[in-house]
Formats: sequence, C-alpha cells, structure tokens
Amino acid sequence: MRASLTARAAMLSLVIFALFVGAWHIATSSTGSGTPAGMDPEYAKLLGLGATTGKSAMPTPLEVGAKIWSHLRDPFYDRGTNDKGIGIQLAYSIGRVALGYLLAVMVALPLGFLIGMSPLVYRALDPFIQVMKPVSPLAWMPLALYTIKDSGISAIFVIFICSLWPMLINTAFGVASVRKEWLNVARTLEVGPVRRAFTVILPAAAPTILTGMRISIGIAWLVIVAAEMLVGGTGIGYFVWNEWNNLSITNVIVAILFIGVVGMILDLCLARAARAVTYPE
Repeated sequence: MRASLTARAAMLSLVIFALFVGAWHIATSSTGSGTPAGMDPEYAKLLGLGATTGKSAMPTPLEVGAKIWSHLRDPFYDRGTNDKGIGIQLAYSIGRVALGYLLAVMVALPLGFLIGMSPLVYRALDPFIQVMKPVSPLAWMPLALYTIKDSGISAIFVIFICSLWPMLINTAFGVASVRKEWLNVARTLEVGPVRRAFTVILPAAAPTILTGMRISIGIAWLVIVAAEMLVGGTGIGYFVWNEWNNLSITNVIVAILFIGVVGMILDLCLARAARAVTYPE
C-alpha cells in the first residue's frame, strides 16, 4: 500500500511538473523571438531586441535546460574573481553553512540540555531567549562586519546565530519532556547523572532535537543566500546577485533551481536522521 502511494505521488509530481513546464514554454515562446539569428539571447536582451515583437524577457525552459547542462559540464572552472563555476559557488556556501551550523550544534545541544534539566536555569535564560529569538539574522550582519572585519567570517556568524535558536529551544523542550517514570527508574537503579543523560535522556529527546536541527539547517541555507548578496565574494548568493547585475535572468533561474535542490537534499538528510532515532511507542 505504501509503495503504491509513493508511486502514485511520483506520477502526480511528474504530471504537475510537465504542466508547469508546458505553461512556462507557452508563456515565453508563443509570440515568437525577436532575437536576430546567431546573436546571444542575453546580449540581445541587453540591447533591448525582442521587446518590439512582444517576446517575454523570461527565458524558455529549453534555454534554462541548456544553461543547466552547460553548468553541469564544467561546474568547477575558475576564470577569475567574478567568473567561477556553479560547483565552486555552491561549495563555498555549503562550507560556510556547515561551519556556522556545527558551531551552533556545539553551543545549542549542551546549553539546551542544561536548560531542559534545570527549571531554575530555564527561568533565568528564558527572557534572553525570547528577546533574541525574533531578531532577523541579517540584522546582525552590520554589527558582525563592524566587529569582525571579515565578510566570510561574518556570514558564518550569521549562520551560527540563525541556527542556534531552533536547536536550543527544541533540545530544551525535548529534555524537559522526557517521561518522569523513566528518570525515576534510572534513579532507582542508581544510574549517575552523566550516564543517565546519555542512556535515558538523549535517546528519548533525540527525535525532538533532530527536528530542531532540521529546522535550523533550512533556515541556515535560506539565510546564507541573502548574507552572501550583502557581503559579496564567492558563494551562490553572490552568484545570483552578480548574474542579476549582468541581466542574465537565465542564470538567476538556474541558481534558484540549484539552491532549491541543495536545500532539499540537506532537509532530506536531517529528516532521515530524525526517522532513524524515532521509535514507535
């Protein structure tokens, strides 16, 4: 039954995708092209050609597909500061996200455990958490740039800040929600605090902790694109902004698709990890 549902969902997804691409193709190519033969479409758009014939400025699915293929054929080329392959751009962004995210894990998990296990600490830190949690991560960027003086490290700091709160809150909630009878059994068996934390509390709170980590990785990947647009350098966010300045809408769409695919892969990895530590009661 589950396999049948998965197959039907996959078929429906393909149908929706085909309808979307068909509508996109009709909308962008039904009126014909005003680009002279042999001229690069992007250069023609810069000259304003095609506008008089009513052709949409949006690229067609075939143009986007061709551009994706050209990027995939040589994703790691390096021809200078503003001309690097999509693979290099994504690698820089993923590296920044990974470093900021891991730093957030190192802070959020132990602090979340402490908050979840101690009502006193929870009450003491809750006002600070409630004040800092709603602040947009990008609001930290000017302060980070002023104090750190390095755009790359500032972007990592922003990732750290935005990844911290979902993990911290979910870890504290998961630890505080562990069944009291399990803790009482551990105390009855004279299990020490450290061993109790790793053998009773951590396995019980793991699904909630992984949920917070899953939320954090999505926010981190979302924020790095905006952060790189602000700080420049190398990264998929800067790539999008640079291609927009070059009026290459095709490359902007390609970058959006790559951003979505990478974000989906990161989410699927954390979702699989969450399922692996979730056990039926």
